[in-house]
Amino acid sequence: DLSTSSFRFFNDNAEWKQMDKAGHFYTAFHLSQGTFQSIKWTGSDEQKALFWGSMAGCLALAPIEVFDGYSEGFGFSWGDMAANLGGSAFFYGQHMLWDEVRIHPKFSFSRSGLAANRPGLLGANLQEQIIKDYNGQTYWLAIDLSKFMKNPDRFPGWLNIAAGYGANNMVFARDEQNLEAGFDPYRRYYLSLDLDLTHFRGDSKWLNTLIFLGNMIKIPAPAVEMSRNGVTFNWLKF
Repeated sequence: DLSTSSFRFFNDNAEWKQMDKAGHFYTAFHLSQGTFQSIKWTGSDEQKALFWGSMAGCLALAPIEVFDGYSEGFGFSWGDMAANLGGSAFFYGQHMLWDEVRIHPKFSFSRSGLAANRPGLLGANLQEQIIKDYNGQTYWLAIDLSKFMKNPDRFPGWLNIAAGYGANNMVFARDEQNLEAGFDPYRRYYLSLDLDLTHFRGDSKWLNTLIFLGNMIKIPAPAVEMSRNGVTFNWLKF
């Protein structure tokens, strides 16, 4: 429901196993990083680019939260704002600590098969499901191990280890709603390998832009999954 009302707050922190919050964190991080790179390309001072890039990542999402505050179907979510701030701070903090990004938030998706239960909410086609179906989404932190080693040349700089988070069996936002409808939601944790595409950057700005965009996505790779079902192995986790 997108009809307007007076401004109100809405606590949605218990919804969707916090997958939506992971999405806010991921989006704010990459908006910060993208704005930082864009400002740097103009020749601006790096510290100014870092400050304004980090600010932009959070501020760009703030109007969405304000609009939600006037929507009868939603409301202003402090949880969403905290996740936005967290994503921008995660980018800013890494540059302050290491002068570079060593831990890359990434995203992957595979169709869950649950969207058909509520296509209006979870998506009627693949494009919509990538955005709406939290059951098919996985958010990752890909760690560049070589940059934490005393002798980084002894370990491939392009090879990362990635920790992932997802959830399943969510057709409604809250656990009690899902249980009433016969769905038993649960969390999923992953450990996998990944590629740091930024290792292959060159002198071409166009190529580097494609690498930057590609590095937002976790490559399909073998993964160990941990959930209430125990520990399982996926030969190829998307």
